[in-house]
Amino acid sequence: MMASLDEAKRIHFVGIGGCSMSGIARILNQQGHVVTGSDREPTQFTGNLEKEGITVYYGHKAEQAEGADLLVYSAAIKPENVERIYAREHGIPEMERSVALGQLSERFHNVVAVAGCHGKTTITSMLAFLNEQANLGATLHVGGYVDLLDGGVHLGTEDLFITEACEYVRSFLTLRPTIAIVNNIDNDHLDCYGDIEHIIAAFDQFCHLVPKDGLILGCIDDAKVEALLPTLNRPYHTYGLARGDYHADHIDYDENGYPSFDLIDKDRFIGRVSLSVPGEHNIINAIAVYAVAKQLKVAFADYAAAMHRFVNTKRRFELLGEKNGVKVYHDYGHHPNEIAATLQAATRVPHKRIFCVFQCNSYTRARTLFCENVTCFRNADEVLVPNIYPGREVDTGIVHARDMVDGINRASHNAKYLATFEEIADYLDTHATPGDIVITVGSGDVYRQSQKLL
Repeated sequence: MMASLDEAKRIHFVGIGGCSMSGIARILNQQGHVVTGSDREPTQFTGNLEKEGITVYYGHKAEQAEGADLLVYSAAIKPENVERIYAREHGIPEMERSVALGQLSERFHNVVAVAGCHGKTTITSMLAFLNEQANLGATLHVGGYVDLLDGGVHLGTEDLFITEACEYVRSFLTLRPTIAIVNNIDNDHLDCYGDIEHIIAAFDQFCHLVPKDGLILGCIDDAKVEALLPTLNRPYHTYGLARGDYHADHIDYDENGYPSFDLIDKDRFIGRVSLSVPGEHNIINAIAVYAVAKQLKVAFADYAAAMHRFVNTKRRFELLGEKNGVKVYHDYGHHPNEIAATLQAATRVPHKRIFCVFQCNSYTRARTLFCENVTCFRNADEVLVPNIYPGREVDTGIVHARDMVDGINRASHNAKYLATFEEIADYLDTHATPGDIVITVGSGDVYRQSQKLL
């Protein structure tokens, strides 16, 4: 018999300090469940849990799961965890995080699920600003830290749920969306999908979770999304930078590289939108938000105000600091298309030269995406590549950071291998001058290591 949130009074979360886990825990606590949890150490999310009366244990001990009706665990928590072992030995049902999120989504009348291999955290975060500006009363679940939310969740009503829909290990297939955004489909997470055909098939399954009286919003700047939409037998609207039902016109950039544009709805001018974040990709993200705002009957003035107020979530073109007149930014981008978008945005920021520090966080990703035909770094003056961060994988010796440097140099001739961040810091101290900018990109250890550059 499948484990059920509805049948559990007390729910224990193992790995509760993660962004998504803590968000689900807070929502269930608000809905009347008794919630406890454990993690190795405090995180930026555990303080809010404790403020709301949730007991958080630091360190893992079997007895912490005692008395639970259900144990929820994150993907990082292995079966040999002592609390999971206790649950199995004492007949406590276990549930993986994405399944809990899916069952949680079934409790809401309307569910907006934001999917895509790139941009989903930013779009969901933009929707958080829209929610506040327009007083929508939505419950939100974001896969990143949003300053506005002081975390990744906002507790609202059970009428509207807005959530990020992550495709990794097909976890978004647990959701029950009434409105689904598909921002793009790309060859990411090949360690679990194997090839692009399986990724497309997963997005096809996700879209078919939308009921026939629901709506799919697809970005037709992405060829795979454009091809998928007509096959779904579901209502859909399209959006894009310069075409689609909703698109932009007359794009301008200010002295900070922030764009303004005319919003076009089915060939009708709606109004002028000004963003406070750089990049064409953020114009597309903002148009996706308009497509949702229209369905939720939000006034254009509230939409435009929310988009102007929006500032990036942490690790999305985030300014980390400045040293000797050189500004250091970080972006979570770890796929070639994400990196290309980040560096394109960087060209709009006043600068002399752009130094890009790229740390790949996966041997599979390095071998399949960054050794051949690597064109995404062309907007950088220099690309500094340290050793690969292993992430979830083991180094088998099949690929090395030097192989990525060779792949980059075949296209743009601007990459250099420097094994450690200490070496990179020394190199930048010598070669970067006032007015230059440094952008570190990657989803592994690079965010923490970037502090060494300051």
